[in-house]
Amino acid sequence: MKSIVLIPARYQSSRFPGKPLVPLLGKPMILWVAELSAQAVGQENVYVATEDTRILDVVESAGFQAVMTSDKALTGTDRLAIAAEQIEADIYINVQGDEPLVNPKDIVKIRDKKIEHMDSVINGYCWISDHENPESINIPKVITNEANQLVYMSRRALPGFKEAKNAPTRYKKQVCIYAFTKDELHAFKQFGRKSELEQSEDIEILRYLELDKSVIMVETEGGSLAVDIPEDIAPVEAALKRVHGR
Repeated sequence: MKSIVLIPARYQSSRFPGKPLVPLLGKPMILWVAELSAQAVGQENVYVATEDTRILDVVESAGFQAVMTSDKALTGTDRLAIAAEQIEADIYINVQGDEPLVNPKDIVKIRDKKIEHMDSVINGYCWISDHENPESINIPKVITNEANQLVYMSRRALPGFKEAKNAPTRYKKQVCIYAFTKDELHAFKQFGRKSELEQSEDIEILRYLELDKSVIMVETEGGSLAVDIPEDIAPVEAALKRVHGR
C-alpha cells in the first residue's frame, strides 16, 4: 500500500500569520516538519497542502512536493481532503505543520495501525504530563472505551466524576497525527459544514462522530511542542537545540 504524509500549512493564520515559514534555528518551520515526515515515509511521499504560493515556493525549493488548495477550506482536514483529490494513495497521514518536534516513529506507528484497520480513522494520543494542566482549554482531552476507540474529545477535563475517590488519576490528550483513506477524507468534506460538537469544542475529529465512523486512538510519545503563537518560538527552539545538539 502507498502511504503519504500530507502537511496542512495555512499562511493566513488568524493568530499567527505566516506561521509555517517562521524560522526556527534558521530553518522555516514547515521544513522541519517535512524532513521529519520524510524519515517516516520517504521524501517522495511527503506533500504540503497550502493556499499560499510563498509556502509552495519554500517547500519546492527544498525538494519537497506541494499541493495548492482553496483558501476557503473550513479546517485543516478539509484542506487535506481537497489535496487528496489530487494525489493517489491508499493511506493519507496528516502531520500538523506546527509540530517541528514530531517523532517519525509515531508517524510510522499511526500508519501501521491504519494498515491493520483500514475501515477506521486512526488518531494519536498520549498522557498529560505532571507539568500540564488538564483544565487547560488548549489541550483536547481524549475519552476512549477500553478498546481505545474514541468516545468523545473535549477541552474540558474529562472523564468527570461524582465522588472524589473516583476521580481519574491521569488524562489522555490528543496528538495531532491522523491516518485516513481517500473515502474517509471525502466523507468529512462532503458533510459540508462543521458539526455542532466540532463547532463548540473546536476539535475537527468530532465530525466523524456524526458520520458514525470508528476512530481508533493509538498511544504515541509525549513531550512534543507546537508553535501556536509567537511566544512558543523560544521554547521550541530550545527543545530543537536539545534534540539536535545545535
